[in-house]
Amino acid sequence: MKKNMGSTDKIIRIVLAIIVAILYYTGIINGTVAIILGVLALIFVITSFISFCPLYLPFGISTNKK
Repeated sequence: MKKNMGSTDKIIRIVLAIIVAILYYTGIINGTVAIILGVLALIFVITSFISFCPLYLPFGISTNKK
């Protein structure tokens, strides 16, 4: 897997995951919405740590500076 995510992209994804976690723990989101956003936040964190987004691949997108 070739890295296709830059540092700004990773930071944005981690910040969004933190926001979802805060919304969940404060009780603002719950039920199905919380599950869907939680899974999305988990995907954001995983892709941030491996610096690879599989959805970028078919479109040839790369936010990684070379």
